[in-house]
Amino acid sequence: MTKAIRFHETGGPEVLRLEDVELGEPGPGQVRVRHTGIAVNFIDIYFRIGRYPAALPNGIGSDAVGVVEAVGEGVTYLAPGDRVGYMLGPLGAYAEARVMPAEVLIRIPDGISDRTASTIIMKGLTAQYLFRQVYPLKAGDTILYHAAAGGVGLIAAQWARALGVTMIGTVGSDEKAEVAKAHGCAHVINYNKESFVDRVKEITGGKGVPVVFDSVGKDTFMGSLDCLQKKGTLVSNGSTSGPVVFDVTLLAAKGSLWITRPAMVDYALPRSNLLAMADELFDMVLQGKIHSKPQQVFPLAEAAEAHRALESRATVGATILVP
Repeated sequence: MTKAIRFHETGGPEVLRLEDVELGEPGPGQVRVRHTGIAVNFIDIYFRIGRYPAALPNGIGSDAVGVVEAVGEGVTYLAPGDRVGYMLGPLGAYAEARVMPAEVLIRIPDGISDRTASTIIMKGLTAQYLFRQVYPLKAGDTILYHAAAGGVGLIAAQWARALGVTMIGTVGSDEKAEVAKAHGCAHVINYNKESFVDRVKEITGGKGVPVVFDSVGKDTFMGSLDCLQKKGTLVSNGSTSGPVVFDVTLLAAKGSLWITRPAMVDYALPRSNLLAMADELFDMVLQGKIHSKPQQVFPLAEAAEAHRALESRATVGATILVP
């Protein structure tokens, strides 16, 4: 038996329950992992509230790091004692330990601590696929990135700086603005004090930016379109403020714009893609170009409190649970 957070119905944070669950031995192609750190991501909230469907009852969470305890038949590239992380596979990362498909596990190199790894698996790989695959950035680009003080945002700011990209970031407070600036944002806009559209136009001399990365959704969507140059691209990679519904003719009216709603899985699979992405991310960390650590740490049993903090936008950077 092991302890795990599960939910039997969709709803608020209160639906999350700490329960005893069967652990078992790994079968063919499987590995048992004892968790040392579990990432809390906004996608977990989407599953909890039912925006993304899940069969119930179910576990929650898809992003964690830990140590291999046992391997099943046919698993030759991992061994007990290996440190691993993952961000794909079935729900259920909010647990002390679990049995996982070996094919989604990524070995964590020496020189990267478990605490750092627990903040960069999904968040760092998100920055990688957004900046290196969805819209490949190059030195000299100027971009707009919403939620720049979030877990992905702080990694994205450092990655942009390393690439020679000027990142304009939006945040919701002066305190978050200082954090985003310290991590590499060239310009930071507090959207509660000024119009991010007006400020972007001012920064770019009225030209706008070629690409906007928007994980906020409903509250920022129209403004994001107004920040784009003609033929610019809106990368809609989240909807923390709510889903977006719009008339596609706006894309023509606002300058023949492009929009994409990418999904990590389409860039991270097959496994060879995932490992190549992870290698690039880990190399950035080992070179000292990206620094990351959890800013909020909650015991596993307080997962509901972690969700409340994240939903209230009171958090800065990454939030993790520890068993």
